[in-house]
Amino acid sequence: MTSTSSTSSTFLPDKRSGPGVELPPPAANFVPGRARRRLLNWLTAVGFQVPALVLFIGLVLLPMLFALYAAFFRWGGFGMPSDYAGTGNFTRLFQDDVFLGDLWRCLVLVVLSLVLQLPFALAMAVALNQRLRGRAVYRMLFFAPYVLSEAITGVLFSMVFAPDDGLADHVLGAIGLGGLGGEWFADPSYVMATLFLVLMWKYFGFHMMLYLAGLQSIPAELTEAALIDGAGPWQRFRNVTLPLLAPTLRISVFLSVIGAIQLFDLVWVITQGGPDHHSETMAVTMFQYGFKRYQVGYASAISVVMFGICLVFALAYQRFVLRRDLEGATTNMRGDGK
Repeated sequence: MTSTSSTSSTFLPDKRSGPGVELPPPAANFVPGRARRRLLNWLTAVGFQVPALVLFIGLVLLPMLFALYAAFFRWGGFGMPSDYAGTGNFTRLFQDDVFLGDLWRCLVLVVLSLVLQLPFALAMAVALNQRLRGRAVYRMLFFAPYVLSEAITGVLFSMVFAPDDGLADHVLGAIGLGGLGGEWFADPSYVMATLFLVLMWKYFGFHMMLYLAGLQSIPAELTEAALIDGAGPWQRFRNVTLPLLAPTLRISVFLSVIGAIQLFDLVWVITQGGPDHHSETMAVTMFQYGFKRYQVGYASAISVVMFGICLVFALAYQRFVLRRDLEGATTNMRGDGK
């Protein structure tokens, strides 16, 4: 066999001719192929992202920008906006008793969700995380209302709380409390409380499943160690379970608040904001002005304020509440990258 020279070329013997045959460097054959594969992967990624990007721009970004533009005009929704109003729609907005009432009702729903709905969902999650007979059936039953659409839920509870003939009045009458029933959704004193009962029935199962997922991710060894150390059920829950479940709780609170701000479907199907605006939300008011009264410029101003409230809350919540969780996720990703 002929020895190779000091260059990067490789010589192999040729049985027919005798002397070695020079071959190109090994890396030379792979660089073009690697570049082609990289280009193909990039084109594939772009091909998958372009349809979603087009839909996002056409159905989300452009309508948002147009709503911001229309909010500065007195516009009925026909033709292009031309009657410039400046900040008149926003000035009118914060002088409108209905919209100010919407803000107050939104705050009431947020407080009730945080004080009643989420603790109840957490209690049910803790109970169903124990070894109970038929717990899979209970989980399915409690989560089933969330699967129903808001329209079906609204129609269902419109019949349940129908005056005199509804299931709620019959049940109260059977136990001797018939005087407490009546105009559930027609009485301003009852409408928000009744509406919150419907919201709680509809959405607590979703938060319960979130908590269940978080509870099942907690290592059993930690709870067993606390048990060996003599910690009681409440001490184990307070000092072991609750701190480890905190990231899930923070996400649940965020989703609950954003959902209360954007609430529309159930209210519209059940009460349409009545009676006399006592169950109206910001989204319902926006729909009323935009599609019923054809004051699209004013409705656009409401949508801009709603978006601003959600954006400010999301940024503040991320900055002051979710900061530790996000930093932990970023650290883990960097560690995996190494």
